[in-house]
Amino acid sequence: MKLKEIIVVEGKDDTTAIKRAVDADTIETNGSAINKDTIEKIKLAQKTRGVIIFTDPDFPGEKIRKTITENVPGCKHAFLTKEVAISKNGKKLGVEHADPRVIREALKDAQLMHEEIQEEITQEDLVIASLIGGAGSKERRIRLGKLLKIGYTNGKQLHKRLMMFQISKEKFAAALTEITQEETNG
Repeated sequence: MKLKEIIVVEGKDDTTAIKRAVDADTIETNGSAINKDTIEKIKLAQKTRGVIIFTDPDFPGEKIRKTITENVPGCKHAFLTKEVAISKNGKKLGVEHADPRVIREALKDAQLMHEEIQEEITQEDLVIASLIGGAGSKERRIRLGKLLKIGYTNGKQLHKRLMMFQISKEKFAAALTEITQEETNG
């Protein structure tokens, strides 16, 4: 699988993992304090080939993703869940620990975040769906993030992420139906 887009990752080990999974070029941020030179490289990559941001599913990874999104509009986003990005000893988390098959799947599912926020799904919808403010809401958000391929978010960020990816109310409802069926059957 050869990718046209350049993948933005956090470090050398992530680049190694990406190259085991796909034929692609990477830009490494070397941590969450991204410098101006790196942002300029990402801007050029976005202009010429397109960019997929593929950071670790943790706080620093989300910080990097947010910084790039604010400075380089139009990037695609690929996500891994914490379960598939954990090291064999269970102590470290990152893209470098994911199986090549999982990396390929995440890159295939990379989505474009849309800046025009459409107000369809409301905060009230999230409360009614038991996605925020209740027992089991974190588990439901984890499952929703997997089904919609938008990654995990905390309660505060869920609405923003749904709007940025322009998740329709229908797609949202279908995912909730699936979650409810899993809970009922499982």
